[in-house]
Amino acid sequence: MSRIQSTFEQLRQQKRKALIPYVMAGFPYADISPALMHGMAAAGADIIELGVPFSDPGADGPVIQKAGERALAHGIGLAQTLEMVRAFRIKNSATPVVLMGYANPVERYDQLRGSGSFARDAAAAGADGVLIVDYPPEECAQFAQDLRAHALDLIFLLAPTSTEARMAQVARIASGYVYYVSLKGVTGAASLNTAEVEAALPRIRQHVHIPVGVGFGIRDAATARAIARVADAVVIGSRLLQLIDDLPHEKVVPAAASFLRDIRAALDDA
Repeated sequence: MSRIQSTFEQLRQQKRKALIPYVMAGFPYADISPALMHGMAAAGADIIELGVPFSDPGADGPVIQKAGERALAHGIGLAQTLEMVRAFRIKNSATPVVLMGYANPVERYDQLRGSGSFARDAAAAGADGVLIVDYPPEECAQFAQDLRAHALDLIFLLAPTSTEARMAQVARIASGYVYYVSLKGVTGAASLNTAEVEAALPRIRQHVHIPVGVGFGIRDAATARAIARVADAVVIGSRLLQLIDDLPHEKVVPAAASFLRDIRAALDDA
């Protein structure tokens, strides 16, 4: 059983929902990510999604785009992101880490180091899962095989526009959890219709029999609590990045931890 599966099983037994914060590797400071990950875990994060900086993030809104651009300006790429995971693992062997990004950096990594190198090195660094936004299930059979060979979960997105056929296709290959994009648009959208999410999840669960996390548009304790009533996990990214943007180095981790403690409390009240 993977760390992700074990985490969700423990939460299920406790009748609790997973809190999954997303942060961009190397943002807002090049050296901040391991400490920030530790702070988030201590504040109640159950799984951490660590973004891999990329120059053309098509699914991301302006907040995450800006974070990625700043991280790239700091010289942070996929290799440096893996080193951050490795540093985090020195003191934390329990909290699952999911690498979230785009196909280009992964394919370039394998091109330079040999086929299958990304999966091997991600697992060696201590990652638990991978979510590649622009890898549809029908085009990543070899990638999925590489990840499985190293006990890494492959996580997919589903959206309000996903057909029954796509849900079934994702269900056949996905592991760990599925990430439901709660609205039509990019990350960080201001509006979230919780009734629509509530209506969508039963359709998804007809096909998907692993946990379903919901993200995009969750910005505060109230929306997190509402989503937690129907989902297995709540994913928060853009709002967290906004909070830590432009803070002095020493205030980044305390600010993120304070925000996540409030969200954790709201989830536990749901």
